[in-house]
Amino acid sequence: MATVAIIGTGYVGLVSGACLADFGNNVICIDIDKDKIYNLKNGKIPIYEPGLEDVIIRNTLVKRLQFTDSLTEAVLQSDVIFIAVGTPPSEDGSADLVYVENAARSIGKIINSYKVIVNKSTVPIGTAKKVKSWIEDEIQTRVKNNELSKGEVEFDIVSNPEFLREGAAVHDFTHPDRIVIGTESERARDIMKDVYRSLYLNDTPYIETNPESSEMIKYASNAFLAVKISFINEIANLCEKTGADIKDVARAIGRDGRIGSKFLHPGPGFGGSCFPKDTRALVHTAREASSDLLVVESAVKANEDQKVKMTLKIENALVTLKDKTIAVLGLAFKPNTDDMREAPSITIINYLSDKGALIKASDPAALNEAKWRLEHIDNKITFFEDEYKTMENADALVIITEWNQYRNLDLERVKKILKSPVLIDLRNIYKRKDMEKLGFSYHAVGQ
Repeated sequence: MATVAIIGTGYVGLVSGACLADFGNNVICIDIDKDKIYNLKNGKIPIYEPGLEDVIIRNTLVKRLQFTDSLTEAVLQSDVIFIAVGTPPSEDGSADLVYVENAARSIGKIINSYKVIVNKSTVPIGTAKKVKSWIEDEIQTRVKNNELSKGEVEFDIVSNPEFLREGAAVHDFTHPDRIVIGTESERARDIMKDVYRSLYLNDTPYIETNPESSEMIKYASNAFLAVKISFINEIANLCEKTGADIKDVARAIGRDGRIGSKFLHPGPGFGGSCFPKDTRALVHTAREASSDLLVVESAVKANEDQKVKMTLKIENALVTLKDKTIAVLGLAFKPNTDDMREAPSITIINYLSDKGALIKASDPAALNEAKWRLEHIDNKITFFEDEYKTMENADALVIITEWNQYRNLDLERVKKILKSPVLIDLRNIYKRKDMEKLGFSYHAVGQ
C-alpha cells in the first residue's frame, strides 16, 4: 500500500485521510495549526461529522493514521501527496488559490524523489497546470542553487475531486458513485488505483480523464444539483400562487427516470461550503472564458431570492415582526453537520432581528458555530439545547433545518407552550391536514 500525505486537516482533508487509512494506506495528515494537530493526536475531532471519530481513532491506534505539523517530514516519507486546503471565494466570486499555491510551492522546495501530487481541493479548471508550474518553479530554483541536479526530481499531477455530502461524508468516501482520476500520466494513474485499491476491487466505477475534465466534473456536478434545488424552489413558489401542491408535483416528476427524486425537496435555499462557492466560481470561470452560463447564474440568484422569500413568509404569517418572539429550530445549513456557512438561517434570523423580533434558537450541533456567527445580534437572540425550551412563550415556531428530532415533535405539547399556535415549516416536514386539525396556523413551502 502507498504512503499518503494529506496537506490540510479541514473537512475534506480529515475525512479523506481517515478513510484512506481505513483502506489500508499509511496516511500522514499535515496542518500548520499546531493546536489542531495536538488535539487530533489526542482524539479531539474539530468538526461534527457522524462516524468520523470512530474511523480516526481506529486507524490512529494501529498507526496507519498519523498527524504532524512537519510538512518536510510528511512529504519526504510519502509516495502520494494530496493537497486538501481551502479555496475560499474572492470578492469577484472566483476561487482564491493562495493556499493551493502555498502548498504546491512548499512541496517543490522539499521533494527529492518521484511523487504524485493530487489536487483534492475544489479548484477552477486549469489549476492542475498551475500547480505543476508552481512546483517546477521551486525545483528550478533549487537547481540554480545547486541543491538539485537538472532532471533529478520528477512528479506527476492528478486531479481527484471529492464528492462528499456533509453529514454523510464517511459513507460517501467509502461507497462512492465514482472515482474521478484526471491525469496525463499512466504511471500516476496506476498509483492512484493502488491508493483506492479497496474500491477498485469492489468494482467502483473509475472515470479516467485529463485534469481539465476532472476539474470541470466537480464544478458541473455541484452546479447541476444547485440548479435542481433552485428549480424546485421556484416551482414551489408558483404552486403557492396557483393552488397546486409541491409535494404532489415533486413526487410525480421525481418518478420520471430522466429526472429522479433526489434534490426535489423545496425549502429555504441551499447553503454550506460547496454549492454557493462552487456555483459562483464556475460562473466566474465562464465569464473569463467568454462563455455564457445563464442557467447557473439564474440558479445562484434564485437561491439568494429564496432566502428572502422565506423571511417574508414568516413576516406575513405574523403580520408584524416587531416585539415578536420567534422560536427557530435548526441553524446548520443541513442536518448532521455543524456547518453554518451561507446557511439560510443566517439570512432569516438577521432579517427577523432587523425587523424588531427576538429570537430563541436551537440546533443539535451548531450552537457554538451560531454564537460567533450571530454575535452581532447577541442582545436579540438566546440559544437553547432543548427544542421545547426554545418554543416556550414564542409567538411562532419556525423550522429551518430538518433534523430528525424535529420530524416527530410532540405537537400537542408544542401547541401548549407556544404563545400562539403558529408554525412556519420551511422544510415541509408536517402535513397541513394534520396541523390544521390540531389547531395550528400552518405555513409551508409550495402549498
